[in-house]
Amino acid sequence: MRIEQLQAFLAITETGNFGQAAKKCGVTQSTISRQIQSLEQDLGLALFHRTAHAKLTVGGEKLLPRAQRICQEWVRATTECADLIVGKQPELCVAAIHSVCAYYLPPVLQQFCRDYPETQLRVTALGSDRALKVLRDGLIDVAIVMNNRFLTNSPEMEIIPLYREEIAVLMAADHPLTKYSKVPLKELANYPQVVFKDGYGMQRLVQDWFSKEQLELNTVMELNTLDAFRGVVRQGNIVALLPQGALIDATKDHSLAIRPITMPLEITESISEDAIINSNLTRQVVMVTTSDRLAIPPIAHFYELVQQKMRSQKLAIK
Repeated sequence: MRIEQLQAFLAITETGNFGQAAKKCGVTQSTISRQIQSLEQDLGLALFHRTAHAKLTVGGEKLLPRAQRICQEWVRATTECADLIVGKQPELCVAAIHSVCAYYLPPVLQQFCRDYPETQLRVTALGSDRALKVLRDGLIDVAIVMNNRFLTNSPEMEIIPLYREEIAVLMAADHPLTKYSKVPLKELANYPQVVFKDGYGMQRLVQDWFSKEQLELNTVMELNTLDAFRGVVRQGNIVALLPQGALIDATKDHSLAIRPITMPLEITESISEDAIINSNLTRQVVMVTTSDRLAIPPIAHFYELVQQKMRSQKLAIK
């Protein structure tokens, strides 16, 4: 069964005549006749009484409302696909890690809204692993996350590196670790830590670093907002390992202190390039979508804006 057969069936129903239906469909009468005969063969029953005025049979009456719905849905589908091609997308869904949402993404969103006022932006702050999962499930269009090769290693994924940033220790201003200009990783094992919740790439990286050094990560709390991290760390001996982008507000808070982390040589040799540079802990932030989405003008434009504005803004903050 083909859509052309159903369209021919509806045209005959509307005009009551095979000849008029052929004109309506822009084909010959013989073509209309063949389409209906083929449709009747597929269904195993006649659809019209062949008289001067084509009248529906019982089978034709049963098919009519369903054929109408199918053809209506086909028109909607082709219209929506055509709209995508010319850039008429009703919404664009983005998931990004918290620091990107808070500090780097707002100028991009403002510019995009000016360029595509008819496209509604939906932005959600999510952990990296969760964001990549919902991207793979087709629930969002773009993810801006910490790089995770295990979740992006498929041919349809398009990955653009944006920037790399150091991981540092956030602690209270009077914390014992403030005596170090660079805190050794082993020293961190002596203090309780607050970490991101499961599904956040940072939790996975921190656990990996500690296990490589055969150290126990003393996790006492899991959080998912930067305000909560600062509030908890400010109270006592609890520390947190956070990326540079998540520490922007903390640099202005005199009740908090920030120190870089130094790692022993044996760890730097066993951790991937994505996680370490010059014996300091780092993470790489990337933008991810799928190749088919980049063919849609609003998504392609958003992709370009992120590369232009976020990279320049990141350099300015540094």
